Amino acid sequence: MSEKSKFSGCPATGIGSMPGGDAREAAKTVTGSFADGQGMPYLAELPARGPGADMIGRSVGLLVEMYGHVEPSGWRISDRPGRDTRRARSWLGEDLDALEEFTQGYEGLLKVQAVGPWTLAAALELRGGEAMLADAGACRDLAGSLAEGLRAHLAEVRRRMPGANVVLQLDEPSLTAVLLGRVRSASGYRTYRAVDRQVVESALRDVLTAAGEDGTTLVHSCAPEVPVALLRRAGADGVSLDFSLLTEREEEAIGEAVEGGTQLFLGVVPSTDAATGALSDPGGSVMGVRTLWRRLGLNPGTLAESVTVTPSCGLAGASPAYARTALAHSARAARSLADNPE
Repeated sequence: MSEKSKFSGCPATGIGSMPGGDAREAAKTVTGSFADGQGMPYLAELPARGPGADMIGRSVGLLVEMYGHVEPSGWRISDRPGRDTRRARSWLGEDLDALEEFTQGYEGLLKVQAVGPWTLAAALELRGGEAMLADAGACRDLAGSLAEGLRAHLAEVRRRMPGANVVLQLDEPSLTAVLLGRVRSASGYRTYRAVDRQVVESALRDVLTAAGEDGTTLVHSCAPEVPVALLRRAGADGVSLDFSLLTEREEEAIGEAVEGGTQLFLGVVPSTDAATGALSDPGGSVMGVRTLWRRLGLNPGTLAESVTVTPSCGLAGASPAYARTALAHSARAARSLADNPE
C-alpha cells in the first residue's frame, strides 16, 4: 500500500439510516456500537419519521438558496422554504442534538452523510415535473448549492463535537444509472440521456471539497457497478459498496484502489432481519473478503488497514433489535478480519 489511509482506527461503521423515529435512541445505538475504538459512529438518519427525514429530504434541507417541497411524485424544487424544508431542517437539528449528547468528550472519526449531487439531481424534480438531471445548468447550480450547504453543516458538526475528526459521506446509489443513461423519467416511458463522465467527476469533486483541504471523504453506493476509479479521481478517500454485488469486472479497479490507499467500506452484513441467521459467525461474514484478497494477490497483512466492515446498506428497513445486532456484528467481523487475515 503506497499511502496510509485516513481511516486508520476505523474497523467498522454503519451506512447511515436507522429504524424508528427516536433520535436519542438512534444516537445511543450508533455511538454505543462503536465505542472503545470498535468503529466510526455517525449521524443517524431516521426516514420512518416521514418526508424531510428521508435521505433526499435531509439533503434538500442542507441546500443554500434552493428549496424543495413534497409532491405526490416526490421532492420538487420550490421558490422559497416551505413546511417540508423547515421540517427537514428541524429534524436535522434534533438528530444533531442527540448525537452531541452521546459524543461528549469523543475524539476520533465521526461520519455524516448527505445525498451526492447526481442522485439528488435524479430524484429532485424541476417545476415542470422533469428531473433536474435533464437540465445541465440546474445540475451545476444544485452541486454548488449542496457544496455550500455541506460546508456550513460540517462546520456546525465540528463546533458541536470539537474533538471529532468529521468524515463526509456522499450517498450516490443512482450514480451508475446516471452514467449509463438508465434514470427513468416520471412517466417511466423514457430514460434521461447519460451524463458525460468528466462532468459527473467534476461535480463530485466540487462537492467533496466541502469537507475542507484536510477533510476525509467517502462515497457510498449499494447499487451494482460502482465506478470505483471515477470516485477515486474525484477525490474520495474511501468507497463504500455492497460486497455481494461485486463482479470480476470490477476486481481490477478494487485492487488498484487498495494499492493507491483508498479505503474500502465493504457491506458484508445483511441489512434486514430476514438474514438473522447470517449473524451467527463473524468470521464467516468476511470470508469472501479474504478470498478476494487472495485472488487479487494482495498482502493479507493489509486487510485490517484497508477494509472497513459495514452492513450492506442502510438499516431503515430493519427492526431496532436487528439494527443493533447488525452494527455489533460488523464490529466483531472486523475484529475477525484483523485477527485472522489469512
